[in-house]
Amino acid sequence: MFRAVDVVGWAATALFAASYFSQDSAKIRKVQAAAASLWAAYGLLIHSLPVIVSNLIVISMALSTARRRPREPRDRA
Repeated sequence: MFRAVDVVGWAATALFAASYFSQDSAKIRKVQAAAASLWAAYGLLIHSLPVIVSNLIVISMALSTARRRPREPRDRA
């Protein structure tokens, strides 16, 4: 039986999968953070602490790496 709460989980899955179509790594991380936010919301709706906590970790990691500037290549002489 299809539950309305499942829409949130499926939306999170679709958003996460769509993130791989981006060529910009910062944009990928931001879209993945948005997907993880939906997963965390899904976790709240189904009362699953592991889903909530793991996705809060993913959100923080994705956003922190999205803000990081790319390293400049070292000159190898």
